[in-house]
Amino acid sequence: MDDVKIGEILLPGDEETQERQEAKVRSRFWPTFKKAARQIPFSRDLVAAYYCATDRETPFRVRGILLAALGYFVLPIDVVPDILAVVGFTDDIAVLTTAIALINRHIKDRHYDAADKVLADEEPAA
Repeated sequence: MDDVKIGEILLPGDEETQERQEAKVRSRFWPTFKKAARQIPFSRDLVAAYYCATDRETPFRVRGILLAALGYFVLPIDVVPDILAVVGFTDDIAVLTTAIALINRHIKDRHYDAADKVLADEEPAA
C-alpha cells in the first residue's frame, strides 16, 4: 500500500492484500483518527466505515474498497501532508468520501452504533 498509485487506491485487491491492509488499518486507525478527529467533518461516517471494513459479514469487495481508503487515511506519506491542519486532510477526505459513497448501503446501523459509542469517548470495540 505504501507505494500504491492514487488511481489504484480503491481497488479491493486479493484476499492476501486485504489481510495485510486490514492489519495496517487496525494498527494505525485509532491513533490517526484521534489526531484528526477535530478536523474531520464526517467523523461518524469514518468510524462507521472502519467498523464496516472490519466486519466479516461485509462483502469482500466492499471490505477491500474500505480497507484501501482507510489505509490511505492512516498512511504516513500522503499527497497533501496531514500536518498542514485542515488542508492536509483534504485528500484523505476525498478518498474516504468517494469510498463511502460507493458502498454506503453496506454500512449498517450496528456500524453507526459502534461509531457513536467511540465518539462519545467510550472504549473502541475491536
